[in-house]
Amino acid sequence: MVSDVSSYDVICFGDEVPGVLAVISAAREYLRRTNRYPRILLMSKGSLQEGIGGHLVRGRLAYLDRSQISPELQKSLGLDTFGSPAAIYKEFLQKSGVMGIALDPEKAHAALKEMLFQANIALLSKVEIKSVSKQGQKIASITTSKGTIYTGKQFIDATVNGELAQAAGVKKLKGFETFGLPYSELPVTLVFETAGLSTRRLKELDYTYLKRFTNIADSENQKFLLHAAGMDAKLAEELRMEMLDTRGNLKTLWAGNDYIDVRSPALPVSYHSFRGTRLLFPQTSAILDEGNIAILPGEKLSWNALLFAVNSTEAETLARSGGKPTARMLQEMSSVVTWLKSLGATSVIPASELYIRHAGNITGVVEPLTGAQMLFGGVPANEALATFSYHFDVRGGIIGIGEKANSQGWFKSLSFKPPTFNIGIRHALVKNVPNLAVVSPCSGFEGLACSVGRIVEFNAAVGQGVGIAAIIAILNNKNLADVSNREVRQVLATTGQLPKIFGVANNSEGTLLAQFEGLFDSSYIA
Repeated sequence: MVSDVSSYDVICFGDEVPGVLAVISAAREYLRRTNRYPRILLMSKGSLQEGIGGHLVRGRLAYLDRSQISPELQKSLGLDTFGSPAAIYKEFLQKSGVMGIALDPEKAHAALKEMLFQANIALLSKVEIKSVSKQGQKIASITTSKGTIYTGKQFIDATVNGELAQAAGVKKLKGFETFGLPYSELPVTLVFETAGLSTRRLKELDYTYLKRFTNIADSENQKFLLHAAGMDAKLAEELRMEMLDTRGNLKTLWAGNDYIDVRSPALPVSYHSFRGTRLLFPQTSAILDEGNIAILPGEKLSWNALLFAVNSTEAETLARSGGKPTARMLQEMSSVVTWLKSLGATSVIPASELYIRHAGNITGVVEPLTGAQMLFGGVPANEALATFSYHFDVRGGIIGIGEKANSQGWFKSLSFKPPTFNIGIRHALVKNVPNLAVVSPCSGFEGLACSVGRIVEFNAAVGQGVGIAAIIAILNNKNLADVSNREVRQVLATTGQLPKIFGVANNSEGTLLAQFEGLFDSSYIA
């Protein structure tokens, strides 16, 4: 039997937003240089009918993590609130109607669909990779479970677990194996959307709970607090203290134009008291955390709050099954629904896919990126494609990192200042499979770098660079892995798409983190 064969210039596996923006950038660059469209295919495990855009769209993660620019830097360099994002990401946000933080998944899907259509990119849904064939070191084609063969010149992997890279024989470290913790992994979230709960109502609830849980004379609510602490008086006291700031004021929630930040455990305590489970992660494997909430049209609220503890094997399994929530997760969600409806929500709808923060990192990239290098300012300014600033965000924590650090003789703090660093693409390019790039939290990050490197805004800038690099490789008959940051930067500069570059070298913090990350170099074999 002869299999169907389809040929393309660029194939991207995975439809996370950075991958989608990568292929759009590739199509536009090819058109600019040749006056015609390339043949590009975007394939995804997910159902593109349910929405294009991975965890931001089908996972409905509407609260965007934006570049965090300090007020001093904003003022001294004349920067906007969120600095100077990559041109393609800025365009995507504008087309999706984003004011600041909140991304409406429907509008995001429509924007990406339109951009893909204009770039003449073919889409393929619900794809399972059966095998990858190679010519020498390079990927030649992908065969799907349906037996169709797709050949390509350059390949991009935009999956959280580097699935195409793995199929092509690239070695991947599990979990936080760079710290000698192969089973530790960041939690996954099931995002949900509520209707009927206004920002005002949420503020009132939060304030009422805060007042009552912090009032020791309110015996009824002290009982609720104790229940949420699993009858552990010490934990109850810790939770109570977390409801006050350093000056002793109530940590009420913050509400901006399009977002709400829950700053205290008051709402989570109310839920866990209702649920009868301990508000202690990861010992309690499912918790309602202090939420990041996006305010969507019609006073709908999108909550990034329900955390599930997973190990690295579970994260990989979830990623391979299209990020579908398990029965255990859906059961917890039904308790959240009941609780929220008791507070006045008229509807509570969970996303169809999970937000998987991290699922290991590939090795053997052209230039790995460490947390220390981020603190030192990233790539040199003269080869930078953009600048990004964010804290080392390990929401839910890395299980075992404190003990591991102590066992290596590290007794200093494990919290480092946020880096402001220049972005390149070399950590995404695979040395041994020189026509493959991995643009995702699974890129070649080492140490703490993946905690910043998993953020979409950062990866969108990398994706834009990789898309352009793929076309430079095709038209110059060279390997993607041999394309330099400078060649890509030259294109961005020529086409008026180069954002402001303002990486900051924090040498003292960088040196400290380099020492910490260096403790574990021998813990794994790259």
